[in-house]
Amino acid sequence: MKIDIKKSTKTVKYSDAIEFLEKRVNDVIHNKSNELVWILEHPSTFTAGKTYEKDEILDKNINIIETSRGGKITWHGPGQLICYFVVDLNKRKKDIRKFINIIENTIIQTLKKYKINSFSDRKNIGIWVKKNKEIKKIAAIGIRVKKWIAYHGFSLNVNNNLDNYNKIIPCGIKNKEITNLKLIKNQSYKNIKKEIIGNFVNNLNNEVF
Repeated sequence: MKIDIKKSTKTVKYSDAIEFLEKRVNDVIHNKSNELVWILEHPSTFTAGKTYEKDEILDKNINIIETSRGGKITWHGPGQLICYFVVDLNKRKKDIRKFINIIENTIIQTLKKYKINSFSDRKNIGIWVKKNKEIKKIAAIGIRVKKWIAYHGFSLNVNNNLDNYNKIIPCGIKNKEITNLKLIKNQSYKNIKKEIIGNFVNNLNNEVF
């Protein structure tokens, strides 16, 4: 299946990205467009999924954008890579858990390239790392499905400002911290976009799925 690859070099406003994404979903439903994998960064933005609670907003002065994705509150901004996708599960396996596994494995494989060990957690969705006996979150996943078209995406913290997470309870998890790749291992992540795209597309096209 043909997957369009889109890479934005400038930050993209959250509302503009979602508008583009939802149009692509409808186009895929009506067989007017190919599937999509889109790498970008947002300006500083707080978004809330369908299951968030008001008490998860610690700083009442911030602006929260309520979204149609699953999950709780999170922050997006410079230094964090966003990978949006529109994937037609009608032409693959109609298995949401399997699809989530593909996303998790994509991130884990990508980080292995940089000698960083990470893992998924069925209870707390996302990707986690362990450093100095502490378990911290490095990537978040948020998915919505419409007529078996899976969309929205995942985020990976590379060198973003973590202070923004102090204004919320990220993903509704109180007892775990957020980190980024630069803090885990101070090295170059210049080609990480290419690695993510390559691993994700390969995993999607894997005959097992």
